[in-house]
Amino acid sequence: AEEFVNYFDYNYPNPAADETFGIHVAGAPSPFADRQANRMVRIGIQGYSVPADERQDVALSFVIDVSGSMDRGNVGRLAGAEIYLLVNELRATDSVAIVVYGSSARVALDMTPVSEKPVILNAINQVYAEGSTNAAAGLWLGYRLASEHFNPEATNRVILLSDGVANVGATGPDEILDVIKRHAAEGITLTTVGLGMGNYNDTLMEQLADKGDGFYAYVDSMQEAERLFVDELTSTLLTIAKDAKIQVEFNPEVVERYRLVGYENRDVADDDFRNDEVDAGEIGAGHSVTALYEIELLPGSEDADALIATVRMRWAEMGTGEVIELEQPFTVGELAAGFEASDPRFQLSVAVAEYAELLKHSPYAWEGSLADLSAEVERIDGAITGQEGEADEDVAELAQLVWLAGSLD
Repeated sequence: AEEFVNYFDYNYPNPAADETFGIHVAGAPSPFADRQANRMVRIGIQGYSVPADERQDVALSFVIDVSGSMDRGNVGRLAGAEIYLLVNELRATDSVAIVVYGSSARVALDMTPVSEKPVILNAINQVYAEGSTNAAAGLWLGYRLASEHFNPEATNRVILLSDGVANVGATGPDEILDVIKRHAAEGITLTTVGLGMGNYNDTLMEQLADKGDGFYAYVDSMQEAERLFVDELTSTLLTIAKDAKIQVEFNPEVVERYRLVGYENRDVADDDFRNDEVDAGEIGAGHSVTALYEIELLPGSEDADALIATVRMRWAEMGTGEVIELEQPFTVGELAAGFEASDPRFQLSVAVAEYAELLKHSPYAWEGSLADLSAEVERIDGAITGQEGEADEDVAELAQLVWLAGSLD
């Protein structure tokens, strides 16, 4: 559910010039809630943006899965196209290496400056499907290459392109995760880009990125590839915070119950929030992170000044390692009186979460229907267009998807 919610842009304001992050909290009654007393609360974190011409140089080691499973539906061809897109956006002072793996792993291109772009593009053209899936061997060789060419003045990153299947060699997650964690501590981070369908292993790709102090994305089309490697290139390559953790402390005198929507694989124990030895998430430049809570207020909780929750964020600054903590209170008076009276982008986040929960038959959405949601999303699409003056293609596509899902149900 959190991946559905975080796909969309909620137009959070950028933080002040001297701040790394801004915290944005909103809430309102939900038309999808089981009880009338329930509210949805959205926690939004916005990182500062870095202009493209101000980012560090990058040394990228691509690790490409070329096994037989990647040959289905032109998935392997999409992986090559993604690298084409990225290389064409890089600067001459950046550098790229390519490792491919099937039954075994081999170096397809040693670390090469982007000033020699034809050499890099030719190497991409030589990639073809072969063998089984020895993911551990591919990552091991990719990290070895990144270590040999480590540039202390650049961002050093391994980028894994795979469907997440591992069926040969050290296939257990523990063996792979240990290697990734050790290299992350040395300053080589990992981005995992998921491809394919059917036997695709979403959980493994997410775990690899978490241990590698990087992030995970899923790409199923050239449009999504352009979004990741062109439109959001700087945030894809540049990390602004390590071990970022968010904690929401609800006031028991106002909130009777609450639940976090999604994030089952990414939660951190309450007692570990200020334990800086605990590994947490990394956030790229300009990235935003959104979490949704459903809360039930205690009867009589009408005092506008009554505290609902305190949102805290803690992270380590890149470069200095300085640990910073930020907090933001949220009160009853800040809740919108009704769902349609709230900001349309807030409404969008709640509708997207409902869509995800309906698709996975969540017990929290048992009373909902795709038909009702479809009508709601159509209305939200119109509200966003009316408020912002132009349509949002992603929201329009969501409306089509919800309608389609309803017609198939």
